Amino acid sequence: MKLPVTCPERECCCGKTRCIPGKELPKIILIGNPNVGKSSLFNALSGSYTLVSNYPGTSVEITHGKVRIGEKEYEIIDTPGMYSLLPISEEERVSQLLLFEEKTSVYLHVVDARNLRRMLSFTLQLLEAGLPLILVLNMMDEAEERGIEIEISKLSQLLGIPVVGTISREGKGIEELKTAISEFTPGDDAQKSEQKLDYGTEIEPYIKAVEGLLDPAKEAEISAEISTGISKRAISLLLLQEDRTALEYLRRAQKNTYCGEESHEKSSEEIQKLVEAASKISEVPLSYLFTLKRQEHVNEIVEQVMIIPEIIERKGSGKFEKRRAEEGTGIKRRAEEDTGINGSKIHNRNLGFSEKIDSILIHPLLGIPVLFLILYFGLYLFVGVFAAGTVVDFLENTVFGGYINPFVTEKFVSLVPYPTLQDLFVGEYGIFTQAVTYAIALILPIVGAFFLVFSIIEDTGYLPRLGLLLDGMFKKIGLSGRAVIPMVLGFGCSTMATMVTRTLETKRERLIANILLALAIPCSAQLGIILSILSKSPESLLIWSVVILLEFVLIGFLASRILPGEAPTFILEMPPLRKPKLSNVLVKTYSRMHWYFLEVLPLFVLASVLIWIGKLTGLFALALKIIEYPTVWIGLPPDAADVFLFGFFRRDFGAAGLYGMHDSGLLTGVQLVVAAITLTLFMPCIAQFMMTIKERGFKTALAISGFIFPFAFFTGFIVNNLLKLLGVNL
Repeated sequence: MKLPVTCPERECCCGKTRCIPGKELPKIILIGNPNVGKSSLFNALSGSYTLVSNYPGTSVEITHGKVRIGEKEYEIIDTPGMYSLLPISEEERVSQLLLFEEKTSVYLHVVDARNLRRMLSFTLQLLEAGLPLILVLNMMDEAEERGIEIEISKLSQLLGIPVVGTISREGKGIEELKTAISEFTPGDDAQKSEQKLDYGTEIEPYIKAVEGLLDPAKEAEISAEISTGISKRAISLLLLQEDRTALEYLRRAQKNTYCGEESHEKSSEEIQKLVEAASKISEVPLSYLFTLKRQEHVNEIVEQVMIIPEIIERKGSGKFEKRRAEEGTGIKRRAEEDTGINGSKIHNRNLGFSEKIDSILIHPLLGIPVLFLILYFGLYLFVGVFAAGTVVDFLENTVFGGYINPFVTEKFVSLVPYPTLQDLFVGEYGIFTQAVTYAIALILPIVGAFFLVFSIIEDTGYLPRLGLLLDGMFKKIGLSGRAVIPMVLGFGCSTMATMVTRTLETKRERLIANILLALAIPCSAQLGIILSILSKSPESLLIWSVVILLEFVLIGFLASRILPGEAPTFILEMPPLRKPKLSNVLVKTYSRMHWYFLEVLPLFVLASVLIWIGKLTGLFALALKIIEYPTVWIGLPPDAADVFLFGFFRRDFGAAGLYGMHDSGLLTGVQLVVAAITLTLFMPCIAQFMMTIKERGFKTALAISGFIFPFAFFTGFIVNNLLKLLGVNL
């Protein structure tokens, strides 16, 4: 993401010249925690579609759109989820950087109305930063279902900003929000000062001292604002917490301001001394102290504006009533009874159906059978048996094999009497007879089936629960539960999953995820074909599954021990369980299919062209000859080298080649298992390799492929000889 530069000449003019920016649309920026409905609100406002998901990381990059409100047109920007101005993950840092750089007409802070107490602390941070803000209470319907009442007008009065309630999924409250945007004017100084929190007599002097050092007017006659979008007090607080982005921005701003290294270094040293002194005088970490002070203020506000249901059974009366939110309640109420005033007994509401389901899904024992059921019905039966078996057989053998391909081949041969061109378009590896046929008849139904299942699972809110369930296991291999998203998505398209790894917190975690995606996660087309082939022999399927799972765990464990870096933390916003919405599921499936098909068909065509060139020049035969040696070494016939070479062009090509050899009866049961295991562990396809270069760099991508190539054949060699030694016949 490249943010606009306020002054492109600032480096050379040292800030002495004022740049006059070009005429731009006024901006509306959506910010807030993950899973509060920012993307769906973006869609409701702009009328355009982005992936609306129930898991963190949907908005991997900044998403732009346009919205017309009255006679005025705005640019609307959807940002990655963030929990506070002090970022933890890289995607939070992207959102923070945008707050530093952008000049914005209004920020929409979107919060989950059910969790107002927890999310209002971020609102106070944004107000303290001096940002023009409207608070959007989303998911009001779900809050009302839980009996939660919020006095919106009083909340607006206490915060000094407009507050609007919405149900973005249904488009409710959108017109009221548009009206609030069109009528919005930033609060006056009195309103801003009300949200300037006091962090204590010990720390406040240090905050003011840092603010003083940020004022460049003492050194040069330029603007006193060090940031285009955020107040000096907010920057001071971030500097005291040693935030990386604030420090980098300070260095850049001071360099531009002072035009001299000596003044710049002197100011930075003074700020560093203040940071160290403030940390020593505080009994707790400063970030914790600031959070506590803000939460105290939040509790005072929530106590006045929020009413939550509690069942109160008075002795002898049997009456029930609602009570205001108890002060200081920042976590779930305990399930046990608590004795109230005047002998009343205060109980929690009985757990609803969704809460009971929730407790099962994240249970370390009960959650595993649920996961296996989803894998069995969703991946094995629907994707592997139905899509890769029934649908592919019909399309490939009946539609294309029986009608389309013979007709196209006959017409093309009669119109183009040149064997070389015939071989390119309708030959054994022709653009139409292989690339188009495989893309439509083989890959399209399998990938479509996977993305349909994925969209249903995603829309229910199950993915975050799966992340929580597997977090403990993933920690053993250097990942966190957050990595569930790219790993599951890898079963659809490893190229897309490699791109999504950028949402992971640390460089080490992203590298481990890239290695595992390239090594042990088959894409949906490859997985569907392998499941279809091996499903006729449960023993073969079991051996393949166990070997791939062991490789995944082993390589992940070793990588986590070898690669340097800190273990990842895991912070996850848990959305409510919902019934999947048919329109959401269909649009998301179509959107992903559209992306995949536009990506896969050109690569299939490119692979056919490269194979054709390779055959003409003899390079293809030479590459096959080289791959034949390790192929025979693992107990496969020399012809199986085609499978692995095709697998490099596209994993789907390799799986399709394996499917053809299986249909022709060229492989025994043991050879089929060995070939399936080796192909699954084989090098990433060209598309995934190029995406890895983009995300991790050429050297890293080359190193990953250089490790995987011999390791896949080594594993095939071990499995083949072990099965022979044990006398296994499949």
